Amino acid sequence: MVPSSSKTIQQARTADSAAGGTEAVTVTGSFLRQGRNTSPNPVQIISSKDIQQTGITNVGDFLQRMPSIGSSGLGNADTNGGAGVSCTDLRNLGNSRVLVLIDGKRVTQTGMSGGSCVDMNTIPVMAIQSIEILKDGGSELYGADAVSGVINIKMRHNINTGGINVRGNITQRGDNRTGLISGYKGWNFDHDRGNITIMGQYDTQGGVMMKDRAWSRNPQSNDPADPASVSYGSIISTRGTYFGDTGTYNSNNQGGLVPYSAANRYNYNKDTSLLNNTQNGSLMGDAHYDFNKHFTLYSNVMYSHKTSWTQMAPMPAMGSVAPSTLPSAIWIPENYPGNTSGEELQMYRRMAEFGNRKTETAVDSLTAKVGASGEIIANWMYDASFTFGSTMSSFQTSGVGDYSKLLREWGLDAVTPGDSGSDLMYNPNSCVGYAGCVQSSALAALSPEAAKYANYTEHDHSQYTMRDFNARIHNDHVVKMPYKGGGDLGIALGMEHRGEQMSYHPDPLIASGGSLTNTVLPTGGGFNVSEAYLEGNLTLLHNVPFAKNLSVDGQGRYSSYNTFGSTYNWKAGINWAPVRDVAFRGTLGTSFRQPSVSELYGGTLMSYNGANDPCDMSQITTYGGRQAAVMANCMNRGINPSTFQQSGSGQVPTLNGGNSKLQPETGRTYTFGATFTPHWIPGLSTSASFWHYNVSHTISALSTQYVLDSCYTGSDPSMCNNITRLSNGQINTVSALNANLGSMTTSGVDWDLSYRFRVSEADWFMVENNFQRLVSFKQQMTPGGPHYNYLGSITYQSQGTSNPTVRDYATLSWHHNNFSVTYMMQYISGMHWNDGTYTIHKADGYGRVSTPSMVLQDLTFNYNLKRWNFQFEIQNLTDKQPPFLVNTSSNSNDSTYGGWYAGRTFLLQAGMNF
Repeated sequence: MVPSSSKTIQQARTADSAAGGTEAVTVTGSFLRQGRNTSPNPVQIISSKDIQQTGITNVGDFLQRMPSIGSSGLGNADTNGGAGVSCTDLRNLGNSRVLVLIDGKRVTQTGMSGGSCVDMNTIPVMAIQSIEILKDGGSELYGADAVSGVINIKMRHNINTGGINVRGNITQRGDNRTGLISGYKGWNFDHDRGNITIMGQYDTQGGVMMKDRAWSRNPQSNDPADPASVSYGSIISTRGTYFGDTGTYNSNNQGGLVPYSAANRYNYNKDTSLLNNTQNGSLMGDAHYDFNKHFTLYSNVMYSHKTSWTQMAPMPAMGSVAPSTLPSAIWIPENYPGNTSGEELQMYRRMAEFGNRKTETAVDSLTAKVGASGEIIANWMYDASFTFGSTMSSFQTSGVGDYSKLLREWGLDAVTPGDSGSDLMYNPNSCVGYAGCVQSSALAALSPEAAKYANYTEHDHSQYTMRDFNARIHNDHVVKMPYKGGGDLGIALGMEHRGEQMSYHPDPLIASGGSLTNTVLPTGGGFNVSEAYLEGNLTLLHNVPFAKNLSVDGQGRYSSYNTFGSTYNWKAGINWAPVRDVAFRGTLGTSFRQPSVSELYGGTLMSYNGANDPCDMSQITTYGGRQAAVMANCMNRGINPSTFQQSGSGQVPTLNGGNSKLQPETGRTYTFGATFTPHWIPGLSTSASFWHYNVSHTISALSTQYVLDSCYTGSDPSMCNNITRLSNGQINTVSALNANLGSMTTSGVDWDLSYRFRVSEADWFMVENNFQRLVSFKQQMTPGGPHYNYLGSITYQSQGTSNPTVRDYATLSWHHNNFSVTYMMQYISGMHWNDGTYTIHKADGYGRVSTPSMVLQDLTFNYNLKRWNFQFEIQNLTDKQPPFLVNTSSNSNDSTYGGWYAGRTFLLQAGMNF
């Protein structure tokens, strides 16, 4: 078994031959074969055994255990817009800044409208040989996207055996039933000169509903110090909520009004998914043939078909979203039948008659690679390949409603047709001439016939395509230094040409703004880049006093984009081992990232982001010393925070989308560390690294809360231009499109330990630990603006990220002949809540302001019986539930604590090799 430990530990495990030589390998971060303890790059290596013993069915869920993996990716707990996608993140710099490779080559991405990434769900777990994580910038060798590092997934090749594996698990509550069946078979032919390997995997996950967990059953929408003021659910109920100048009302669902009651708030979590329901089938074919030492032809094809299903509460009817010309607000005229308030009312009504929103996705992903490799002459090797990737996705959501048909049935006509700001008037004969239209009341429930006429199911499609040509030559021993103790000079150089295109085609009704759901515009675009790269590694001294090894490494890459022009990035590294027990290393380099096709060309869409209106009567009490400024700014806009109540449940309609004027990001990274492998303690390896990243001109969208707070606290009045309100004071939209923002800086310390020791002929133990201590995490939201400190904090609203000070993942294994027991522990330190700009405190009027430290524990039992392997596992051993946060959704933070969501789970697995 190759344990999950840092690359520096792996480097230290030398395989000295009888002649005293050192094993040479190629590890992510270099294109040259080097001794295992001579590379300056910090690379963590994870074996297939490490993954399989966790019982995880997709790579993303496993990587989330690693301390270096951040919380801004996507996982199976992202049920609102996640579409069953699993995207990873490194150092919390975002999934767009980490490059995911398969066998050192690029792979197709998702190509969704809101963003693009490599979906880890599409990679068959059983086909993985190992995973190498370069925890250092890699743009100078691998190109853009490798700002925070590289995750290289190495697949199994050249297999001449077969195997089948069956796995099933279920929570102690009887849900989230997960099953997996996989198999592989390889054949050598022509005296082992060629090989064909086929692997297949099918896995399914049953999902969990929020109502089936006590901690997520009742969504808390605020966090006041006074428990009596806590609100649950949404003010937008199935009875409707009607706002006037002098009062607020609910309907009696029979065509009349009653005074508003908090008892009518709607618990949307009773109809909402906590974990996605997914099914995924993957098939991989791999082949190669060695014609001679000069020419080996190889090919790899990986295909997956994935479907996912998730559910949300019924769609609210609130008005249209730009660029729709339909009314942006639903006004109930003073003379409307049943309106006894004596004034015009604005309506927010949840359309239970349309049923729950059910989103189903189907994604077909294909990555096909063909290439050739071999020796040119005199140890000069070459590798040339072409990779084609394509992802085609279909999305279907039911219950989104046809807005114009709904208004028609309610008898509401625009006073000024074509003007989204128009008032509405009552028309008792609006259905005349429209087949299927049923004249109805906006103050009563729709009949089944009326609901059938006004309901709508949307269908969207997206496609992502990549073409990548890569050619490289290298020589690990170009020349030997002409002095005693001198080593070899190795050189690698190559070129790459890559093109990426993306298109998104929303449903025509969605694109026109004619539904009740988010408006998404069609989009498409792409770019291409031609690049050349060079790497050199020089061993200055080898096997001499005070220099067991002293080597330097340099890398550079020139890139020419058809959209942004050219750029050059570089990296330098040094490795010094004064004796065989200790090695010191360091790197310094630059990074570059061009905007992705989705960031450039993604259509503008409406998203209901987690945020609170500063003028809300509960929210304004949480601003502490800033409250007076917020109060004044709200009053200046005609809003009285003493009585005003936000219509959303901690969510604000926000316009997100692409920006074709984006410019690339730039950055700088450095690391230094040491590895200690004492020869007097066999089996012990430990290493420590300090790392630092700085990214400038970051491409992102400002958080909704940041825009609101910057405006109303007065810290940045220009942000007020991004906020529009309706005449009754409710927020219509907040604009937060992609932009080049300020800088992001983060640094920390990694410490890794691996110790294997034998206590008897039949018994041995393995202890491994991966530890991260975050030293700083600061972000500048706008160019020239202040730097916000997010160290040890978590942005508590929906889709928020976290920066715990300490993270740790430890395993302890006991092996007795064919039996083994493994204990796994994941630790996340406690964090303070942050609203995106400000660390909140109880003194600000909040009831809770932090999350506690969390521990997730698993226990696995393995037994090998000849060709059979049996595994039993208990995941979340203590049935620990995730900590509480006010995020208007699950009452926790899925991107950080998703591993706790399912609760205690039991797994049983059986496999056979042949």
